[in-house]
Amino acid sequence: MLRTTRRAVLALCALALVLPPVPAAADAVRPLTTLSRIKDLADVEGVRQNQLVGYGLVVGLNGTGDGLNNSPFTRQSLTAMLERLGVNTRGQNLRTANVAAVMVTANLPAFSTQGTRLDVTVSALGDASSLQGGTLLVTPLLGADGEVYAVAQGPVAIAGFAAQGAAASITQGVPTVGRIANGALIEREIEFALDAQRGLRLALRNPDFTTARRMAAAINAFMGAGVAEPLNPSSVAIMLPQNYPGNIVSLLTDIEQLRVEPDQPARVVIDERSGIIVMGRDVRVSTVAVAQGNLTVTISEQPQVAQPDPLSLGETVVVPRTGVQVDADGDQRLTIVDTGVSLRELVDGLNALGVGPRDLIAILQAIKAAGALQAEIEVM
Repeated sequence: MLRTTRRAVLALCALALVLPPVPAAADAVRPLTTLSRIKDLADVEGVRQNQLVGYGLVVGLNGTGDGLNNSPFTRQSLTAMLERLGVNTRGQNLRTANVAAVMVTANLPAFSTQGTRLDVTVSALGDASSLQGGTLLVTPLLGADGEVYAVAQGPVAIAGFAAQGAAASITQGVPTVGRIANGALIEREIEFALDAQRGLRLALRNPDFTTARRMAAAINAFMGAGVAEPLNPSSVAIMLPQNYPGNIVSLLTDIEQLRVEPDQPARVVIDERSGIIVMGRDVRVSTVAVAQGNLTVTISEQPQVAQPDPLSLGETVVVPRTGVQVDADGDQRLTIVDTGVSLRELVDGLNALGVGPRDLIAILQAIKAAGALQAEIEVM
């Protein structure tokens, strides 16, 4: 009985080697981790933030404000503010160093209502050395149309600091930029009747033809009707069905949780300043052989002092001593990178050369010039 079972097992193993593998289902081939929600891939047209900017004064600084002689705009703003408060300083010599002119910026979220608050960023405009301990006075924040949408005021909190003595100073972070949490009060709303819309467009954050088509197909499969249509690599149009029980907001709520697999072109991003290399998963190379060698020339100067004998008429001179050394890595061999390798195999093949990130940048550019790199190189 045991011998029969063993023969059956061997027969099954041989049959498994002969039979072709059973194709897996689409969901099994495509793991859930590669899928992204539509709300993470696209924005709704019309639902966006708006930039606000304003000019104001920060007071209460401990002698770290603008020099009024070097910043005439701070002097003019201080004089105008005091006049509005009933104090006349025209023609007077102001010497305070506790005031700084600043630019105040903020982002007005979509559908913000009157009375709600938002964070603001305060940045020094003059030669102030620090905004620590300062308080921003009432500053109107204007939109691109010149209208006031919010008013900011409050104590400024900074993350850096600056300290100095008679012969040394230290600065950590940026003490001339700070934030005021909930420092602005919204005074005007931006009207946009989203619920009254019969159709909208989804704007892809990373435009791609394949991603737009997959997104429209996922929406149509969920709704059971052709309500979505890809217009271009950046936009997908959505129409509200006639028999849909809700409005466009309900439709967006239903479809924003749908998951699709985003696609992107093969790209290699290079930052030559920092030596950072980022490669996408679809980067492929043709069969290519790569070799890399370093030539290092070291020049060292060790001057020596030559002194004359005692009671002689000679002079003390400096005799130059120069050492030159050339180091060539002659043991670098050709490394073959096969056709159609995966990203992990490509990285392993480049690491086998034993070079650093900056040398890898030159190698990738050389492979691209040879026509063997099937990807786009983008230099930051």
